[in-house]
Amino acid sequence: MSIANWISDNAARVPDKAAIRFHDRELTYRDFAALADRIASALAATGVRRGDAVSFLGFNSPEMLALLFACARLGALYMPLNWRLAAPEHRQMLADCPPRVLIVERDFLAPTAALGEALAGMHKVAIGGAAAGWKAWDNFLATAGTLPPVDSEVGPETPLLICYTSGSTGKPKGVLLTQRALEVNAANSEDMHGLTADDVIFNSLPLFHVGGLNNLVTPGLKAGCSIVLHAKFDPEASFDAIEREGITLTVLVPAQLDIMMSNRRWSSADFSKLRMITTGSTIVPRHVIHAVHDKGVPLVQVYGSTETCPIAVYLKADEAMRKLGSTGRVGKHCQLRLVDGDGNDVKAGATGEIWIKGDNLMSGYWRAPEATAAALNDGWFRSGDMGHLDEDGFLYVDGRSKDMIISGGENIYPAEIENLLIESPDIAEASVIGRPDPRWGEIVVAVVVPKENRELSSEQVLKLLEGRIARFKHPKEVVLVKALPKTALGKIRKEDVRQLVAR
Repeated sequence: MSIANWISDNAARVPDKAAIRFHDRELTYRDFAALADRIASALAATGVRRGDAVSFLGFNSPEMLALLFACARLGALYMPLNWRLAAPEHRQMLADCPPRVLIVERDFLAPTAALGEALAGMHKVAIGGAAAGWKAWDNFLATAGTLPPVDSEVGPETPLLICYTSGSTGKPKGVLLTQRALEVNAANSEDMHGLTADDVIFNSLPLFHVGGLNNLVTPGLKAGCSIVLHAKFDPEASFDAIEREGITLTVLVPAQLDIMMSNRRWSSADFSKLRMITTGSTIVPRHVIHAVHDKGVPLVQVYGSTETCPIAVYLKADEAMRKLGSTGRVGKHCQLRLVDGDGNDVKAGATGEIWIKGDNLMSGYWRAPEATAAALNDGWFRSGDMGHLDEDGFLYVDGRSKDMIISGGENIYPAEIENLLIESPDIAEASVIGRPDPRWGEIVVAVVVPKENRELSSEQVLKLLEGRIARFKHPKEVVLVKALPKTALGKIRKEDVRQLVAR
């Protein structure tokens, strides 16, 4: 049995209840189940079978969600692509896990179609646009026939979701999550939020992120909630939804909250229906917590990662005020350890690396056994994040042992940017670090050493990245220096670079 039964069961139980409200569209659970079945049938007609990948590139939509459940029914691997990435980055992912079917929305069709031979062998489907060699979405759906019989081999351990996250070396890694992982994650969300079928959930986070997809949306669809879905985040539209749609639960990362707080509507906005706001993805600034609490709404933090589906540690509404700054206690269906460099548990109050265990964990990185072995230790996921527990068992995240930068909720890996910069014949060395920022959490700063007798400006450095990586990864500042601080072995001292930038 697959998680597609969540939708069919709700369609049988509450067929006329709104499952998804999307701008001027409303799909009941009956409608949504029919859409997921039709997509599953069309995929099967295209040759998709258990284990095949199906990729989607586009903004949030009911079709994007229905595709997930269609893949679940067939035992296929659903592969959402981050629309904020550049086409060369998509090429890497499509080469690593070539999908049998690639579905792309109009806004992203031209750069994707330009990948040419990189798409060879894929069935290409375009939503709302047209390109040579691509099938229109309506024509794709028209291929749907009788729904194929349920594959008896599809079950909890069947891989369902592959989400790409860049590794510390800059090479993207596909995090593989099974149907069981999504089911256990939904159970953690239910415990965290006190989720019931009466809840109305608002989501404007991108569904290509596990945070947008799995913090509330998939758990809400399992519980029979109504989901108010926006294609992407817009502060005015978010205020409208919260005030007019009877929203009881939503997820907003700190960067979104900061933008909303700077809007003229913040002070007068009616949040009276909200039971809580969930936030995470980075360390949450205290001023954001206080601003939400001043609205009379608990701001509950969640800790996790793509590898944990993501819910692993969380606050509950009645804990938010008294445990300010904590990410909460370990999830109902997870285990937590804080360990030292030798893998031994640290004492209460001491800082250690955060390790997580549970059936919500990834099964591994796609075709990357060495990276998987490094991340998973006897069933424990080694997060690379550092934290400590208070006397009540609440986790506080102290920082990250990895060099990853989190800006506006997006993960950015310095090595990926550094590797591109040092390709330039004008650059001798480059080090990329994150600098604290009140709005974005961190901003990217590139510290660059020009080669001898080469003239180089900040604008020239930034131009080297144009069209090669996503705009959100581009440095906000470039610092030109004569040399980088190094160890005796020639390794760049990142902490000294941070201090240099701070000065």
